[in-house]
Amino acid sequence: VDDAIIAGEMMAVKMEQGYDRLKAASFAWTSTAFPMLTGTLITAAGFLPIATAQSGTGEYTRSLFQVVTIALVVSWFAAVVFVPYLGAKLLPDLARLHAQKHGGSADGYDPYATAFYQRFRRLVEWCVRYRKTVIVLTLAAFVGALLLFRLVPQQFFPPSARLELLLDIKLAEGASLRSTGEEVQRLEKMLQGHDGIDNYVAYVGTGSPRFYLPLDQQLPAASFAQVVVLAKDLESREALRKWLIERMNEDFPHLRSRISRLENGPPVGYPVQFRVSGEDIPQVRELARKVADKMRENPHVVNVHLDWEEPSKVVYLSIDQERARALGVSTASLSQFLQSALTGSHVSFFREDNELIEILLRGTEQERRDLSLLPSLAVPTENGRSVALSQIATLEYGFEEGIIWHRNRLPTVTVRADIYDDSLPATLVAQIAPTLEPIRAELPDGYLLEVGGTVEDAAKGQSSVNAGVPLFIVVVLSLLMVQLRSFSRMAMVFLTAPLGLIGVTLFLLLFRQPFGFVAMLGTIALAGMIMRNSVILVDQIEQDISHGLDRWHAIIEATVRRFRPIVLTALAAVLAMIPLSRSVFFGPMAVAIMGGLIVATVLTLLFLPALYAAWFRVKKDEARA
Repeated sequence: VDDAIIAGEMMAVKMEQGYDRLKAASFAWTSTAFPMLTGTLITAAGFLPIATAQSGTGEYTRSLFQVVTIALVVSWFAAVVFVPYLGAKLLPDLARLHAQKHGGSADGYDPYATAFYQRFRRLVEWCVRYRKTVIVLTLAAFVGALLLFRLVPQQFFPPSARLELLLDIKLAEGASLRSTGEEVQRLEKMLQGHDGIDNYVAYVGTGSPRFYLPLDQQLPAASFAQVVVLAKDLESREALRKWLIERMNEDFPHLRSRISRLENGPPVGYPVQFRVSGEDIPQVRELARKVADKMRENPHVVNVHLDWEEPSKVVYLSIDQERARALGVSTASLSQFLQSALTGSHVSFFREDNELIEILLRGTEQERRDLSLLPSLAVPTENGRSVALSQIATLEYGFEEGIIWHRNRLPTVTVRADIYDDSLPATLVAQIAPTLEPIRAELPDGYLLEVGGTVEDAAKGQSSVNAGVPLFIVVVLSLLMVQLRSFSRMAMVFLTAPLGLIGVTLFLLLFRQPFGFVAMLGTIALAGMIMRNSVILVDQIEQDISHGLDRWHAIIEATVRRFRPIVLTALAAVLAMIPLSRSVFFGPMAVAIMGGLIVATVLTLLFLPALYAAWFRVKKDEARA
């Protein structure tokens, strides 16, 4: 509604000064349409880095640029075409109304001669006269905001406000589906009858299907299960989460469990992660264990573990090839026999309604579960007889890696940890990283210790957005040059863009909101909003000068006339952000924009006139009585 407010306010002012409706509507078009278009495009350009971000984070938020740009362009068309039409039809004869109320001629009414505007005019004149003081104070506030910004908590994306909780359980590596299913049955009995639970569903051996776009998908494993628990409301969800954490620690201490909310943004998994990479797997494991020990010293992280799990128990079969060939047993036939006996081989299908059920041929349950019976298995030979497995092979028991993760072709172990309190991942990583320096200093050549998790993904997302900032700057400078047609005025307006950081920092600290990825997008877009107001004010000053007003009075009077539309548009934007400020996802962005706009509005009305006077060396003696 910003453009509509500016157009409507300009019509109202001109009608108060005695213009008829048609002339006032025409004046609103000729005086504000193109400055508003430039401001609208600059505001849209503030979201341009989102559109160019080549990352999962950019893909997740790209629609924000598309929606905002379309809305801004359509609102400009409505403001310059439809709003003047509505004004011509609906606005009363304001000049006559003011004349009746205050007395005097309808043509001579000055809406800026009220006591309020007189006081504001004196304030602007003071800022212009003592421009150096105003500029120094503004720069000091900006530097102070940069220093205070270090105190603002850093965040990637906040948790989702959805009601689901994910309960992951992991048994020892190599555990069977049967064992995992038995643990899930115990879990289900614990969940039954809880007042805060609306519903739940369990998945044994795999994770939940992707019912939510940013869901962190899990690899299938016989020793893994996931339970999706649906709470009745947000309050119940948080109470249920605390209850589950306590009960899992008390009743299932032999399991590794994780209770997590759904994520916003690209899925990260565990928020705190450190990666160790190198050529030698045992050495990489040993280094990762040292990292895990250091991480456990931090009281805010829980469930510290390695993503490689413990080695799996395996049985190695060493075949005596000469004896096997002599008895008529080939390696292929032995492999096929063991597959049939232990796992099962496909025989046929059984049709039930519209489903095909596979039929497997395999050994008895005791033969498949009791390893002591394995050497006595009767292996068929080529001549139709059978021999015991122990006659042609020996069994050896050992361990091997169940899964080996690689990164950049190097075996990589990730040490992962969860956070169950209100600590932020970036804060904890900053605390843990210095304690890992002794380990980093002892790394052999070719070995790496890197930060992963939320902090790494946040850095990737921010760098992808920052890559689009040069394009944003080029587009904005081009628009400013087209509108202002002056390098000096273009540079002056562009320098006002970062000043919104003063309000962003103050409001984030005041409302205890973190500076996350979405808040960063709002801050970049805020620069476009600030330059938009600056363009409109500078353009008004230039119009007044071109109409014969001296520069001193042009600065003051243009600021006075732009006071109402600038304040109204900023107030409309701030009020529109209040409902968003309660959102878990958009709350930090709303608070950042609210704070930045409030402070930037004050700076536009007080600092920008002082900067203009200093930039172009406007002196008091230029004023004509």
